[in-house]
Amino acid sequence: MSNPALPDTELWHGGRYRPAHWLASPNFGTRPAEACIDLLVLHSISLPPGVYGGHEVQDLFTNRLDWELHPYFKQIEGLQVSAHFYVQRTGAIWQFVSCDDRAWHAGASQYRGRSNCNDDSIGIELEGLEGDTFEVAQYQALAELHLAISRRYPIAHIAGHEHIAPGRKADPGPGLDWNLLQNYLQREDQCFPEGVLRKAGA
Repeated sequence: MSNPALPDTELWHGGRYRPAHWLASPNFGTRPAEACIDLLVLHSISLPPGVYGGHEVQDLFTNRLDWELHPYFKQIEGLQVSAHFYVQRTGAIWQFVSCDDRAWHAGASQYRGRSNCNDDSIGIELEGLEGDTFEVAQYQALAELHLAISRRYPIAHIAGHEHIAPGRKADPGPGLDWNLLQNYLQREDQCFPEGVLRKAGA
């Protein structure tokens, strides 16, 4: 893991997080001039679903996925999406879009009284299956990433794709332990979606 205590000039090059593996995606745009980047959106993804450790997610985000490799890929053929970051089950961190730019991860969405969450959020994909659990290494990587991002952007909210697009999306799902994540991130309750944190003794 990198050292988030390093000066920002060593951790960041513009909106690129230096410790991450960089793989540029063409699927991004310019943020609105007035955008306040204060939301982290967590997703889950695996390609094919439930298969881990391959390069297919990286290929999807860079428009290089071979749609003929697996029957499932035909269902998403032509999809052009991206996230800012992808955290593998090993804890390895990949980055595809500068955090200063608008990645295509949220779709139609609304949260904290604002719509179009792509405009002012940073999207983080976790390698996993919707509803399945995640690895300790991923929580640790998220903590590292969150600390570095929060030093550069005014992050005040952390939510799942399911919370910004309810009824349309259900990831990362019940397998994400929000209490454990809160312990790693050391953020106050109000940063998280209502109802995801288990109260002591509950």
